[in-house]
Amino acid sequence: MTIHPGITADVSVSESLAGMEIDAGLYPGPLADRIRDALAKAIPEGEFRTKEHIRSMHAAATLSRLRAAQEWIQKAWAKRSCRFVNGADLSPPDIAPKLVAVSTPEERDLFRLARCTWSLPYSRGYGRRLRFLVVDEHHDAVMGVLGLQSAPIDFAVRDRHIAYPEGSKETLVNQTMDIFTLGAVPPYNRLLAGKLMVYAAASQEIRKAYQDKYAGRVTKIADRVIPSHLALLTTTSAFGRSSIYNRVRYPDSADGHRRDIAELLGYTKGYGNVHLDALYPELKKFLIKQGIRANQGFGRGPKPVWQNITRTLTMLNIKQDGLKHGIQRQAWAIPLARNAWDYLSGRAEEPDYYETTFDQLADWWRERWLLPRAQRVSDWQDWRRESLLQSITVEAGNDY
Repeated sequence: MTIHPGITADVSVSESLAGMEIDAGLYPGPLADRIRDALAKAIPEGEFRTKEHIRSMHAAATLSRLRAAQEWIQKAWAKRSCRFVNGADLSPPDIAPKLVAVSTPEERDLFRLARCTWSLPYSRGYGRRLRFLVVDEHHDAVMGVLGLQSAPIDFAVRDRHIAYPEGSKETLVNQTMDIFTLGAVPPYNRLLAGKLMVYAAASQEIRKAYQDKYAGRVTKIADRVIPSHLALLTTTSAFGRSSIYNRVRYPDSADGHRRDIAELLGYTKGYGNVHLDALYPELKKFLIKQGIRANQGFGRGPKPVWQNITRTLTMLNIKQDGLKHGIQRQAWAIPLARNAWDYLSGRAEEPDYYETTFDQLADWWRERWLLPRAQRVSDWQDWRRESLLQSITVEAGNDY
């Protein structure tokens, strides 16, 4: 649910609420106090941003969603736990990655179970969506997950790299997608399978899956067909700087030149709603009691969420920089075409796609990352699948 850092402010929200009176009988004093407390825990300007601090800002929302999903988690684990491998049973030279588009009930369960282990709250994504698993065929186990969703129309870190032709920005942005989740599960994460997931995102199978699903599809908002090209993926790091996307390269040419799979675009300005995420359901209830349609917005994307938070802060007379959490995240792009930037800037008529398969990328990952890592470290051997269940099992209780 974290608002994308590229969403721009809509001042009309605040202006439309100026002078609005709140029903005294519904004034949520405890809610306002909790909002102010959450704002106080955001990272002050200039303070060192540790991963531990950032994780703590996500903790309340993550815990709340895990509690709400406990019944499902226990049932799914009973059926699917065999698809998570013990480290002692893992043979790195025999690992055989396979990219799978999520389609079956089992695949959906595995994707969600794996995603629940993240220290970020689980999200289903919004708008156009594609979800993938990478599985280890030899060990019949899940290695990692990849989820794509509609890219935000306004994303400053991306947009300053693109000279959109006049009137075509929305059409071109709709030929990109945003990575809303990407990562590996234990014990594969200790063997740098996170980088394998980055390679997976760059594979030709991803853009072909997009074309197969959305070719000829009429958009619900604009009621028109947009090109089914997928030229670029974007994402932001979870904890400020990212090690997953760094130094992920592939030798495309015979001369040994290696292209960067992921390109660093810069840093976001530190705005979003991560520090208010756990309170968002209460904010919506408050707005609905005030007669405001808080559930509107196609696809339940980031902009309606931002608008609802802004409305609440305005009505409670809470400072309007309350959406500044201070986490300046790295923004990355994964071009799927050699001329992705030229295509999105209108300087090329068609994307010149990289024709690199997942199998080719996985073979390179094995030699460049997996096998050297397996020789350097051994802690992956101690991991047991029961640890995963323990990490997502929580007791019932009050989040506050």
